[in-house]
Amino acid sequence: MRALRIGLGVLVAVVLVALITLRIVGLDPQDRRPGLWLKGEVVTQPVTDWSFTDNYQNIFVQTRSWYGLPHSVTTTITAHDGKLYLTSVYRPGGRFPDDRLWNRNIMRDPHVRLKIGDRVFDRTVALVTDPAEKDAVLATKAKKYPRQRVTDKNLVYVFRVQPA
Repeated sequence: MRALRIGLGVLVAVVLVALITLRIVGLDPQDRRPGLWLKGEVVTQPVTDWSFTDNYQNIFVQTRSWYGLPHSVTTTITAHDGKLYLTSVYRPGGRFPDDRLWNRNIMRDPHVRLKIGDRVFDRTVALVTDPAEKDAVLATKAKKYPRQRVTDKNLVYVFRVQPA
């Protein structure tokens, strides 16, 4: 029994040291592997025109999980009329937001951290429910990502990054 307690204590200590280290150095996602904390130069000034993001194909998005650890993913971004949008595409039969952890996290807590290049932006996001706004964003996205054509717009969910 004593050996079990010692073993569990060592395991807990190792996990805590690993989490503290990752909190300090961050852990960006890579391709389809999610990450944890995103690190970079924090930008606190408001952004009035996100068109500079046209130079980036992918960014990282950090959400807040219900269990306390951040969850970060790689996603595409679209700047439209000076605003910034994130999109999440589901397969036929997929259920929003249940089938994507980062979407569930956003719907529960809209606070996100965006890593664009070496800079990070702490923002909130909102699900776009206006069909005209969604269609305009998806048209702009189709121009930026011509190989990512989506035939069923009902499978795409669009999030608007809110002003700081």
